[in-house]
Amino acid sequence: MVSPPLEAAAAAARDQLRAGPAPRPLMGSQGCSGPPGNGGPGEGESGEAKEPQEGRVVRGKRRKGKGKAGIGQGGRGSGAEGKSGPQKAKEAEGPGAEAGAGAGPGEEEEPGGSEEEGARRTRKGEAGSAGEGKGAKGREYEKEAERRVRSGHREDGRPGRAQGQGSHAWGGSEGPGAAMAAAGAEEDAVAQESPSRPASGPALWRLPEELLLLVCSYLDMQALGRLAQVCRWLRRFTSCDLLWRRIARASLNSGFARLGTDLMPGIPVKERVKVSQNWRLGRCREGILLKWRCSQMPWMQLEGDSLYISQANFILAYQFRPDGASLNRRPLGVFAGHDEDVCHFVLANSHIISAGGDGKIGIHKIHSTFTVKYSAHEQEVNCVDCKGGIIVSGSRDRTAKVWPLASGRLGQCLHTIQTEDRVWSIAISPLLSSFVTGTACCGHFSPLRIWDLNSGQLMTHLGSDFPPGAGVLDVMYETPSTLLSCGYDTYVRYWDLRTSVRKCVMEWEEPHDSTLYCLQTDGNHLLATGSSYYGVVRLWDRRQRGCLHAFPLTSTPLSSPVYCLRLTTKHLYAALSYNLHVLDFQNP
Repeated sequence: MVSPPLEAAAAAARDQLRAGPAPRPLMGSQGCSGPPGNGGPGEGESGEAKEPQEGRVVRGKRRKGKGKAGIGQGGRGSGAEGKSGPQKAKEAEGPGAEAGAGAGPGEEEEPGGSEEEGARRTRKGEAGSAGEGKGAKGREYEKEAERRVRSGHREDGRPGRAQGQGSHAWGGSEGPGAAMAAAGAEEDAVAQESPSRPASGPALWRLPEELLLLVCSYLDMQALGRLAQVCRWLRRFTSCDLLWRRIARASLNSGFARLGTDLMPGIPVKERVKVSQNWRLGRCREGILLKWRCSQMPWMQLEGDSLYISQANFILAYQFRPDGASLNRRPLGVFAGHDEDVCHFVLANSHIISAGGDGKIGIHKIHSTFTVKYSAHEQEVNCVDCKGGIIVSGSRDRTAKVWPLASGRLGQCLHTIQTEDRVWSIAISPLLSSFVTGTACCGHFSPLRIWDLNSGQLMTHLGSDFPPGAGVLDVMYETPSTLLSCGYDTYVRYWDLRTSVRKCVMEWEEPHDSTLYCLQTDGNHLLATGSSYYGVVRLWDRRQRGCLHAFPLTSTPLSSPVYCLRLTTKHLYAALSYNLHVLDFQNP
């Protein structure tokens, strides 16, 4: 028999269920004698009687979207519903969670219809509890996806399954379709954004970038290349120019001068180091840019993406195609004015200063039709140079002369220097204080002599052991105190005016005793020379005595000297009697 206090408590619970929303729906069985929780049934109440009202309460809460409907526990129970009841009661919010868990010992729920109703009520309670889990776990899934996008990881297109409290729910409150759409947007973001630092991995990668740069600066080229294969972030990190500058300064033709000046700032240093390995190994592809019908002695200059080359008494300007290994066949401009072949020319201050076999000097403006020529020497002018508004010329008539480039003083000779020998080459010092002449060495004078540019007086002569006939065919300054020379004696000599003017610092001998017509340098370690037979171009490493590689560009019937050489970080151009060759080191 039920005591009056318990009967009164059951009646109060029924009134509360009718009046307002219950904290939890009924989950226990009927016939429990223990004290009921808030919203739990009293003794003798059937599950069928409570189901309509509790179902309305649960459905009303789900429509409102609160998702906090729980279940009271009136007894321990013996079925699956009875076992999951305490866990649900603990997880749910509401005042009846603690009281509902206090079931009387020894009571069991009755089998039959009440067990099925309890299962339905359990599923409804789980749906209400999952509502909150869907909202929270959906937000967690979005945060996790955003974190993975930032860390550079790719997600598959499946929606993640989130674990709710006491139940399972699909992550994301908008369903699997929205999750798959979010995954597609995530893949696009990964493709567009730059790779970020890996979230996991060795502790070394989590160092600040400054310290990691310091550590990686001790690696060689092979180690940096292996490191770039680990992940996308390290590939980007190891492409930094700071890591490759030290390696580039020790490489051949990487665009760095001996003093560290970057001559090619627009090209990534790593790419230049890759190409420099082809120079070191001699890997290149040979091609022909231009051909001539008759034998000539061409000279050429490079400026930006343009090539200027002399053909007979003309100078033609061509534009390179983007690959740098081919030319547009139609010339950009044609500069004429000499009655005989052009022997030599230079580019300076948007002008072309040319020396011709007719003894005249021609001055042409590159971007206009302005042309001036004047008689400079009694015989052919073999060489010319221009720096700082001053022109110097050397001739077969055994004189060297100094001229101004100013438009109002063209043709006015400033100094005439008697060299007492034919002048084959000439170069102005970068300091604009002196110039050097290379002569035929037919007398008792040294073929290399330095003259004062302002007064025309002899300052010094270089070397003392030249044999007769060891004329200098090409000479060039690298710095104000260092210069290079080559010629008939088959040697390339490196002079340093700070140490001695009597003996060169370093010399390299042509292995086949061929005359060296021209030379070119990258300003650091690479030397390129052109020989007099079979169009042989040789590459030298100035840190070694022997030749690195030789490229014969002509065969026996068409043997020709290499009259002029020019090079960039990717290509080498050689002008011969019948054609213009290119050696492509970028795409061997």
